[in-house]
Amino acid sequence: MANEPSARLWGARFRASPAPELVAFSRSESSYFRLVPYDLASSMAHARELVRAGILTEAEAEEACAALRQIGEDYRDGRIVPSPADEDIHTFLERVLGERTGVLGGKLRAGRSRNDQAANDLKLYLRDVARSIGSDLLALQSALLEQASRHVETVTAGFTHLQPAQPVSFAHQLLAHAQTFARDFDRLQDWDRRAARSPLGAAALAGSAIALQAELSAAELGYDAPCENSIDAVGSRDHVAEFLFVTAMFGVHLSRLAEELFLWSSRQFRWIEMDDAYATGSSIMPQKKNCDIAELTRGRSARLIGSLSTMLVALKGLPFAYNRDLAEDKHAAFDTVDALKLMVPAMAGLVRTMRVNTERMAQQSLEGFTLATEVADWLARSGVPFSEAHEITGALVRYCEDRSLGLEDLTEADLAAVDPRLLPPIMDCLSARAAIAARSGYGGTAPQRVSEQIARLASLLNDQRQWLHDYSGPSFEEVAKW
Repeated sequence: MANEPSARLWGARFRASPAPELVAFSRSESSYFRLVPYDLASSMAHARELVRAGILTEAEAEEACAALRQIGEDYRDGRIVPSPADEDIHTFLERVLGERTGVLGGKLRAGRSRNDQAANDLKLYLRDVARSIGSDLLALQSALLEQASRHVETVTAGFTHLQPAQPVSFAHQLLAHAQTFARDFDRLQDWDRRAARSPLGAAALAGSAIALQAELSAAELGYDAPCENSIDAVGSRDHVAEFLFVTAMFGVHLSRLAEELFLWSSRQFRWIEMDDAYATGSSIMPQKKNCDIAELTRGRSARLIGSLSTMLVALKGLPFAYNRDLAEDKHAAFDTVDALKLMVPAMAGLVRTMRVNTERMAQQSLEGFTLATEVADWLARSGVPFSEAHEITGALVRYCEDRSLGLEDLTEADLAAVDPRLLPPIMDCLSARAAIAARSGYGGTAPQRVSEQIARLASLLNDQRQWLHDYSGPSFEEVAKW
């Protein structure tokens, strides 16, 4: 039985074959087989560990590695596929290796367990895919940076409570989103620092009596070191939960940008026009041009939050070692990754190609009395207590409402009619550009400060590119070259 190609990796102590219901329930989902390249890479590292342990000769290890490389190529090109009898990725690959190398395939199992293999495969995948997501995130930040560079001097209305508040540079508004995404990238890097510990050598629970130099296989696979504790190595999935938090937070930030793009492209705002290639129409209303990318992104973001919740609930209350509950890690991670791989490039394309209606923005920048704070600030600088300045400005706004005036329309006589402390020099402050220029502190919306922010962000993006380039672990693209 053990030599049959479809043999399970367990079963000798059982007197009956598994029930069909158990087989169906226990078998890995098809999406889990995306881990094949990472399992093959770790199997080759393990083969070299078995040479150090005296289980394999150098020639046997080379034969095994050559066979594993060929299996990778055949799987990539569709020449081999898992059979219904293959319980999981490990059963599948050991079966194929055994078919091609005979007893050598079984020898490779020494010193390891599906427990440390499963933990390792997903960790390698997540560390690799973190770079892929990071690359897409970098492209989105770059798109925002490019648009911001063109609109440092573009004035528009800033909002609080979705009500016009103060004039701002449109570049400043775009960079607000870019800053949140920069922190998302930083969180991804910080997560990777903690995830750079290899579970290999932990075996099922207590560590391996054969694979005793796990630090060498860890280095070969791009890790910083092995996990400190073998039980923690196979029983913990906080690195998965943390990855899901980082990506869920990223999804929330994507959703906030999506909401603003949706509003800005509406007929009520008309701040931006979407490129036709990144917009959709209606099946019944020929005139429609819909921001579906933004709407889909808002919806998909909910799934990222759901994946995080799933993982946290699956971990809650587990005895601390390997439990099959932990298989939920892959479903949650894969659903999140698949969603992001669609969302982020689409959003980057939408931002990169959108056209900005600068005239419309300038027109709306003063609507809703957005210059009111300029009046209050001018009075405060003139020695009026701000509490009084606030009241005077409120009265001035009421005066304008009663006469259908904007603050920028006021005359010296209007000012004097409201309060004698509203002197003519205040009129120099009553323009959108003056209001923006006045916010010249660090992080403010003054064009000089915005330009400095752009320069700092551009430098940060270069650092992000370097981090992506420096990864030394196995990547799907490199493994696929076998």
